[in-house]
Amino acid sequence: MKKLTIFVVSDSVGETGEAAVKAVVSQFRPNFEKVRIRKFPHITHIDVLEKIVQIAQTNEATIVFTLVEKNMRLVLQKIALEYKVPVIDLLGSMLDLIETSFDEKPLQKPGLVHQLDDDYFKKIEAIEFAVKYDDGQDPRGILLADIVLIGVSRTSKTPLSQYLAHKRYKVANVPLVPEVKPPIELMQIDPKKCFGLVITPEKLNNIRKERLITLGLTEDAFYAQQKRIEDEIRYFYSIVDKIGCRAIDVTNRAVEETAHKILDMLELECK
Repeated sequence: MKKLTIFVVSDSVGETGEAAVKAVVSQFRPNFEKVRIRKFPHITHIDVLEKIVQIAQTNEATIVFTLVEKNMRLVLQKIALEYKVPVIDLLGSMLDLIETSFDEKPLQKPGLVHQLDDDYFKKIEAIEFAVKYDDGQDPRGILLADIVLIGVSRTSKTPLSQYLAHKRYKVANVPLVPEVKPPIELMQIDPKKCFGLVITPEKLNNIRKERLITLGLTEDAFYAQQKRIEDEIRYFYSIVDKIGCRAIDVTNRAVEETAHKILDMLELECK
């Protein structure tokens, strides 16, 4: 059975080269298992290149490389030609094109795409915040949040919190249950940063029944009864009125749509 070995040589972690190879190989799906990918990451010295080419020759491998230093690329191509090892330069043509277009030399610094910057840390911080203050676990987060979401059970509070967190917003969400007094912090925040999520009783009834079935419970449980749901929604609106925040109907909205609506509202408030 014919097999193909591909060496991915990179001056960084090799993710770009590996992803590109897998993307191409996936177009030959029946042969996917016949392709062996071996990574050679963090190759930054010329003296290592010949050894890699020798190994590739022994294994009858093809070399795919992502090297940002021009001299490294040229040396690897020269050595590969001497050993008659096929090579593919993934970045060279694009680097040369952009260099010509901008009339500017590239930085030739490996791993820049993976550098941790302020934006990255803000995203991680927001995600951790959303997890910590999910489902009303700690009411203190309400006062620290950029956005506060409230709603009865199964109105997409958690997935919406995570989606907004990936947009770098710190989000706390609080479930509203008639038998449980809402945290006092809800009455202390700026109503403009609080959003109530509501859904039609019929839709919520279906969602809760499906949830009960997945848990191995009967769908006629109190949690999914129509009257209970209607009572919860009435209670929801009473809290929304007390806070003075806006309610968003999420019945036929994807999480992304709801998120964009919230962000549009916040943007209008800032103008």
